[in-house]
Parts: sequence; C-alpha cells; structure tokens
Amino acid sequence: MVELHTPEMNSIFHALGDATRRQMIRELADGERTVSELAEPFSMSLAAASKHIKVLESAGLIRREVRGRTHLCRLDPGPLASAHEWLSFYERFWTSRLDALEQLLRAEDEASKSKKPKSGKTAPKSKSKKGDE
Repeated sequence: MVELHTPEMNSIFHALGDATRRQMIRELADGERTVSELAEPFSMSLAAASKHIKVLESAGLIRREVRGRTHLCRLDPGPLASAHEWLSFYERFWTSRLDALEQLLRAEDEASKSKKPKSGKTAPKSKSKKGDE
C-alpha cells in the first residue's frame, strides 16, 4: 500500500488539483511537448505555463529537458502509478460498500414483493364527490 502521508503523495495530489496542470499531463500522455505547446491551449504566457510546469516537475510527474533554447517536457508515469494505487484502495472500499447496499436493497425489494396480495388486484379507491362529504 502506498503511504498517504508522504511529501511525494502530497505534491502529486497538489499538482493534480489544478485543471490546467491535469490538461497538460493529458497532452503529455500523447508525447513530449515544448513549453510553448503546453501553454498554447490556455492562451497563457510562457512564464505562467512555466510555473505550472515547475509544480508538475516538483511532483515528479514530468521531466523537462533543455535542447538548445527549447524546453521539452515529457510525462513520467511513475508518480501517477503511485497515486492510482492509493486511489484503487478506496475504489475497492466503495465498491464493496455499494455491493452490500445493492444486496440489501434487492433483499428488501424481494421481501416487499412477497407481502403483496397474491391476486395482484387491489380494491379501487372510491372517489368522493363534492356533495358526498
């Protein structure tokens, strides 16, 4: 089990807590990108994109390589695997709880069906007229 209270996990979830950074990671899943390419969909400055990239780098989610004047970023899947492992524990937890709830509701539904009259007919309710009260 991946430890919950580690600085690495905290920084991973902090980095993933921002929609812009999640989209950058999504872009990097398709291959390496330059800082300019990562900034483009958000209409942000290179300085703003660089700040997001630094957060992702600090979390270990991406690696940046400088080739001449170009900064290339690529995804590092290791930390995402750790986050996935941690989340999987809670997926199993909630799946088992929801399965138990489903069984309980099905049993309750079956019990209520068995209590209904066998003929399947119910007496019609009489409608009162204004003058009959």
